[in-house]
Amino acid sequence: MKKLISAAILIFVCFVLQSTVFRAISFGGIIPNLMVVLAASFGFMQGEFAGLLVGFFCGMFMDVFTGDVFGIYSLIYMYIGYINGKFSYIFYPEDIKLPIALIVGSDITYGLICYVFLFLLRGRFHFPFYFTHVIIPETVYTIIVTLFLYPLILWIYKRLLKAEKGSENSIV
Repeated sequence: MKKLISAAILIFVCFVLQSTVFRAISFGGIIPNLMVVLAASFGFMQGEFAGLLVGFFCGMFMDVFTGDVFGIYSLIYMYIGYINGKFSYIFYPEDIKLPIALIVGSDITYGLICYVFLFLLRGRFHFPFYFTHVIIPETVYTIIVTLFLYPLILWIYKRLLKAEKGSENSIV
């Protein structure tokens, strides 16, 4: 139950930060994608199902409040969380290289899928421009923010894991 409440609070806080604070400090209209960081983090920390659920609810927030095609963000974030969950068996909390690499890959994939479904299918064929002016800057900005956000998510994850183990010992 604590994991569920923590995940809901993190999703809400990251969405609010992404849509208000980071929009105010955007660089050339580029904001970091905190929802990708959150979905990917839950995926490789807690597994495929947790990544899928957190990704789905991150996407639902994006769909309801910012999306013009309902369901596309839910689907994208759901897959991001699920695919990152495939790496949960090689996740080590002390190692930051794997999370950074997975978040970079997830953010680039997110940008490419958004380009295909939201721009290419509408006849906008300026992929080199979109890649160099939107996808790459967003990925760089997301990684910079990840260096600060990921340790917080990891700290919450460790605290929940510690509390969960403590409650198992108290029952027996």
